[in-house]
Amino acid sequence: QARLVESGGGAVQAGGSLRLSCAASGRTVSSYAMGWFRQAPGKERDIVAAITWSGGNTYYSDSVKGRCTISRDITKNTVVLQINSLKPEDTASYYCAAAVTFNLPITRDDYAYWGQGTQVTVSS
Repeated sequence: QARLVESGGGAVQAGGSLRLSCAASGRTVSSYAMGWFRQAPGKERDIVAAITWSGGNTYYSDSVKGRCTISRDITKNTVVLQINSLKPEDTASYYCAAAVTFNLPITRDDYAYWGQGTQVTVSS
């Protein structure tokens, strides 16, 4: 079992940056792949970025590639999503998720554990 708690969301103007953190707890969470997803009102929950348990492999969606960095600190059981050059279309609830795999999953169904989400609102 894994428990995930997100923080760091908020309101920001376009062009700004945000650093989202996910604190994970659970016996073996350090061996899980971790991902960040986002969901805007009326839309599907889509992947933003993912990272393997070792941190050696990462994935970014086309919508954030070049503006976003995912990283993890295994010793602290935290995963961080840094998003720069924010755009109004980045406005969404952002969710941290954990997958019980050594691979790099990028689909929602691969993730078994989810946080409650943190809201990001970008104004133009």
